[in-house]
Amino acid sequence: MKFLITGGAGYIGSTVASALEDAGHTPVILDSLVTGRMEFTKGRIFYQGDIADRNVIEKIFSDHPDIYAVLHCAALIVVPESVTKPYEYYRENVSKSNEMFHILNELGCKRIVFSSSAAIYDKVDQFMVTEEAPLAPSSPYARTKFIMEMVLKDTCRAYGMKGIALRYFNPIGADPKYRTGIHIKEPSHVLGKLVDTALGKQEYFTITGTNWPTRDGSGIRDYIHVWDLASAHLQALTNFDRAFERAGNPEDNYLVINLGSGKGVTVFELVEAFERVYGQKINKRTAEPRPGDIAGAYANADKAKKLLGWEAKLSIDEGIRSALEWGKIRESILHFE
Repeated sequence: MKFLITGGAGYIGSTVASALEDAGHTPVILDSLVTGRMEFTKGRIFYQGDIADRNVIEKIFSDHPDIYAVLHCAALIVVPESVTKPYEYYRENVSKSNEMFHILNELGCKRIVFSSSAAIYDKVDQFMVTEEAPLAPSSPYARTKFIMEMVLKDTCRAYGMKGIALRYFNPIGADPKYRTGIHIKEPSHVLGKLVDTALGKQEYFTITGTNWPTRDGSGIRDYIHVWDLASAHLQALTNFDRAFERAGNPEDNYLVINLGSGKGVTVFELVEAFERVYGQKINKRTAEPRPGDIAGAYANADKAKKLLGWEAKLSIDEGIRSALEWGKIRESILHFE
């Protein structure tokens, strides 16, 4: 089967592409390369362009009319940056995605899997959230994901399309074959920063916020191995219609599914695990929360198991270990200026 991945030259999209290839499928990559990496497109069908560029999308579907579904990963994703650049985030993540959905519908592509985020959830007691938990996105980045879920839901209802919104928790690690991993020169992800500290690329790791109402005061997250995340996408894409059947074919043609390990881990606990896997202590300090930061949450992933037949299998230690290995070879694969 053939699938279009927008943002397919990024961290998540490229890893999903590898999972699809390993399962015998063909990914078609669309990426502007604003943050994506040309190196991750090597040997793959690749189109460089903007997701709202009708000519590019029409060209893709003219060349590949057998595309079964679209995975929409393309987005700007840095929370503090979204606070200082809300215009750019709403333009890139909302306006262009809306235009792309419209173009896809006109071209007859009716199946969309959307990369959403657990950042849209409100605070809940005990921090575990189901898909029915209240929503209250606290940053422009999170609000773009919230808005796009509503746009996709309304689009599916109005135009006979079907959409699956996958609410990611916190991806960690790298492709087990080290084809891809975190691709930003200065990663904003927590584990990327830990790796850079261990490898001497930054002086210390900063724990932002130590007065949250958690068991040790640091933020709580659900860290999911990126390969587990990719495996969930493989199921969502290849068993798209079956997921709707298992859900009873909802009238609004729209599903929301959490993707997480189902385990809450605090930042202090993550650092402890990192030091255990790494085999030595790292330099660290504490600081006030960054703009847009929240105490956090972790997933109830029962729905993913029910609808996708998927559950996380890889441990946090495996995620850390693969991130460390990727960190050692990253600059030999990615050619930073």
